[in-house]
Amino acid sequence: MSEISPIQAGLRCRCPRCGRGGLYRGYLDVVDRCAVCGLELARNDSGDGPAVFLIFILGFSVVPLALWLAFSVDWPLWAHAILWSAVILGVTLGMLRPAKAFVLALQYRHRRADFEAPAAER
Repeated sequence: MSEISPIQAGLRCRCPRCGRGGLYRGYLDVVDRCAVCGLELARNDSGDGPAVFLIFILGFSVVPLALWLAFSVDWPLWAHAILWSAVILGVTLGMLRPAKAFVLALQYRHRRADFEAPAAER
């Protein structure tokens, strides 16, 4: 079986081992086991990593864009607040699932033993 890329597994929100099983049962609730290969996914948690990554990525990309637009057009401040709040909220909610899936795929790639613990430890 060929190795699944963490980027590919993250963007598709699929199992990091087989690349076919769905990773979520809700918006951000990770399934206990992969429905295709049986990989135990519930034992591992991505913590705050995906949210921190998104804060940095959006901070470095959206803030300069917001400043450029603020200096380019003469909109009232409340219009900028509404626009950029909606943009940041939408992009964050859209990117949070793939970011979490990417972090879980990286954990699987670099700490595979944590996912595939012996049955006696379960």
